[in-house]
Amino acid sequence: MVYQVKKDSGFAIIHLVGDIDLSCSPEARKAILDSLGAGQPTLVDLSGVTYIDSSGVANLVEGYQTAKKKSLEFGLLGVSEAAFSVLELARLDKVFPIHGSLKERLAKNG
Repeated sequence: MVYQVKKDSGFAIIHLVGDIDLSCSPEARKAILDSLGAGQPTLVDLSGVTYIDSSGVANLVEGYQTAKKKSLEFGLLGVSEAAFSVLELARLDKVFPIHGSLKERLAKNG
């Protein structure tokens, strides 16, 4: 997995690429929690994710819960088919705000 964090339109956007599994999920977790710890509304771009296991999903859940406690927005962008099937299986597709793109999220005005 590789990741990149950028700021755009008031959000920290964490773009994850490749397999998110136990060997690299601590990096993803740190990126998500660091962003939220800095008080940034955070969107995690999963468009480049080819595989995600339970540790990766747990990072997303922890990010969502942390954001809620801090009253910060947290959502997912461009979820790949591989990642979506895992989220759907766990019924988390009904929990996370999921947006096709940043442009789509910004069009929601809020």
